Amino acid sequence: MASLFRFKRFSLSNERAALKVGTDAVLLGSAMSLRAQAGQRLLDIGTGGGVIALMAAQRLCDLGADACRIDAVELDGPSAQEASENFARSPWAGSLECIWADFRDFAATASSYDHIFSNPPFYDNSLLNPDPRKAPARHTRTLSYREICAFCATNLAPQGRLSLVLPYEQREELLRCAASFGLYPFRLMSIKTTERKPFRRLIAEFSFTRTQVEEQTLVLQDGDRRSAAYSELTRDFYL
Repeated sequence: MASLFRFKRFSLSNERAALKVGTDAVLLGSAMSLRAQAGQRLLDIGTGGGVIALMAAQRLCDLGADACRIDAVELDGPSAQEASENFARSPWAGSLECIWADFRDFAATASSYDHIFSNPPFYDNSLLNPDPRKAPARHTRTLSYREICAFCATNLAPQGRLSLVLPYEQREELLRCAASFGLYPFRLMSIKTTERKPFRRLIAEFSFTRTQVEEQTLVLQDGDRRSAAYSELTRDFYL
């Protein structure tokens, strides 16, 4: 394969997906709060080449959560095809399915999920990417966290969870939006590249229950290498 991204226990083709495997996806796949509950149904919104869904499948297997199902919806045709192929080659092929569809069409007939996660497009006002395939993956014109929260209001199970990764500067707007749909944070991880730089990303996790929020911070680099905390977080994935 011309472009293959290798993790410890699976590899995925990374050639046709509109956006390649990146740090945001690996952070969410490694850090989101998964439960050792058999028979769960999970949904990855905007799966791209499928990396977050594959990471979730590996973690659920390690937790002993048998008979779980992960649906992964993707708008871009070549990305969806590549994700399907990546799923089929993985050790968890029987648990994963990629659905090629516009999320809005998918949402109209979707059922309930125990955990919904997404690395959604997040550029609201910036100029559209000139690449017609990359623009939907990066800009909220085709999907926004607001739509994801609205979907969760009706399609997330009562004890379900929502996990998102977004730019840190969208934190307060995200929390307000989620609350308007009855979703409340239980964990917020603020992420910066180095100790001296400002926070750049936020992993935010929500449920329908008001609870004390677990606040965490993560620094990705220590000098020219991964920090000890980032290495520990991703130790089951990065070679």
